[in-house]
Amino acid sequence: MSAVPAALQEIADDFTELSGDNRLQLLLEFSDDLPELPERYADHPELLEPVPECQSPIFLITEVEGTGRDAEARLFFSAPPEAPTTRGFAGILAEGLNGLSVGEILDVPNDVTERMGLAEVVSALRLRGMAGMLARIKRQLREKAEIGPEEA
Repeated sequence: MSAVPAALQEIADDFTELSGDNRLQLLLEFSDDLPELPERYADHPELLEPVPECQSPIFLITEVEGTGRDAEARLFFSAPPEAPTTRGFAGILAEGLNGLSVGEILDVPNDVTERMGLAEVVSALRLRGMAGMLARIKRQLREKAEIGPEEA
């Protein structure tokens, strides 16, 4: 059963409670709050995976501590400051998912990005970029936590 983790649901609720202009402002705040890459990745950008669904260049990598659905997941993103929408999407995913178990993240519905009411302020193409980030995160986590199709 798909479930939205509490932190991500709180973010979604914050967006849906706001008007269009305020939603865009909140998205920009998430852009500003996107954590910097740790040095181990900042010095080796080739380790990060690109997300071609995004209109702006964004790269991501996950880390997993342990194996299976109970393993802890860490998410890292790199997006240029001149791409605030893309950075905002990454900031939402970082804040809403970082530190959760792999299983919790794998259970996030794929359409969660559509539930935030952002279609009023950003294009469908941009929303597909956020969905592309989530899909790549899930794939990386399945691989790194050694989760087979029957467990996913």
